[in-house]
Amino acid sequence: MKLWTKKVIIALTAAGLSVGLPTVPAMAQDADQSGQLADYRINPGDVLEIYVWGEERLQRNVNVLPDGTIAFPLIGQLNVRGLLPSELEERIREGLSDQYRGEVPQVTISVSPVGMQFSVIGRVNSPGNFQPGRYVNALEALSLAGGPNEFADVNNIVIIRKFGDELRPIRVRMGGLLKGSVSRSDVSNSNLVRIESGDTVIVP
Repeated sequence: MKLWTKKVIIALTAAGLSVGLPTVPAMAQDADQSGQLADYRINPGDVLEIYVWGEERLQRNVNVLPDGTIAFPLIGQLNVRGLLPSELEERIREGLSDQYRGEVPQVTISVSPVGMQFSVIGRVNSPGNFQPGRYVNALEALSLAGGPNEFADVNNIVIIRKFGDELRPIRVRMGGLLKGSVSRSDVSNSNLVRIESGDTVIVP
């Protein structure tokens, strides 16, 4: 384990924060919206666990194909790329509505985000593309890239994210997180941004 990573784990523990596997932290769309939660959207390669209450024959795990579609019994092909799990739940219920005279059973979907991938470039020890198979935040993204090198400006990290047809920068300050002592403001949502599929993390 890199020395800088050890420092972060010690500091986060001292601040009373968990340092285990990520628990899907809140994602800030930018520094001024750190309190706004954003849910995970389905990507090609993800595994969906679909549960239709009371219908064992319809309960299954499905892989999202490279074109962003899945096939589901009694409905056929569905384009699920970019949908929230709750949106797909509603689409499946609508697709099954013709099969029931009464109320359509509840549909529950769990997503394993194995299709999530992002890149880290700039002044890190191991830049590249990453497919972690789970949720990660900005700090964990740096860890996957081997950590910042000695010349990195960790207070001016930029995450480039696509919103619709537009690319927007999300600025992140990591200086406090990488010191020996960490305050709760250092681990605010605006600094521990959750990485989304397609993000590019730039470490100047």
